[in-house]
Amino acid sequence: MTLARGAPPPHFRRMASNRPSAARDPDRFLTGQLLIAMPAMEDPRFSGSVIYLCAHTEEGAMGLVINRPLARPSFEELLRQLEIVPVPPARHIRLWAGGPVDNGRGFVLHTADWTGEGSLRVNEQLALTASLDVLKAIAEGGGPREGLLALGYAGWGPGQLETELAQNAWLTMPAPEALVFDAAHDTKWRRALAALRIDPLSLSAAAGHA
Repeated sequence: MTLARGAPPPHFRRMASNRPSAARDPDRFLTGQLLIAMPAMEDPRFSGSVIYLCAHTEEGAMGLVINRPLARPSFEELLRQLEIVPVPPARHIRLWAGGPVDNGRGFVLHTADWTGEGSLRVNEQLALTASLDVLKAIAEGGGPREGLLALGYAGWGPGQLETELAQNAWLTMPAPEALVFDAAHDTKWRRALAALRIDPLSLSAAAGHA
């Protein structure tokens, strides 16, 4: 697994510099919202998934699957691999399979009460960090109030996510912090649908946006 020391990867910097103005175009771009896979999702990589969209611009989209936990490595095992002390850590963070792209790289999605050199703000509430600083801070007992560590991410090219939305592959909704960070992964998809007052058993192929 790779996390950088210091500056974020180049695609992170592009994501930040190309973020659209929410005031200018609040409905077109979905940064900071959840994607909920429709029951008819054919791609097994995303069936039953809930994805937090870290970025959505004209150049594409990037998000993290937030309901597929990893059994291994544990956070303590990961710290040993990365030679981060202290071990055992004063705090722990849950590890998730964030998506099929670049799954050897780690991304920490966390509350914006803590930011480091490698952090980019997603919105007023959450930030994304791809540097070792955040893991060290958590291991020492500090860091953000809430966070998750995702290995890999989900990515879309220009216009690709918009096409999938038009084909009713996804539902969208605001991202409650409790839903993003809680550990009850096996019910997260159904709870997201319930927040939209949707019963998955009666959900048709037609969908709208929350």
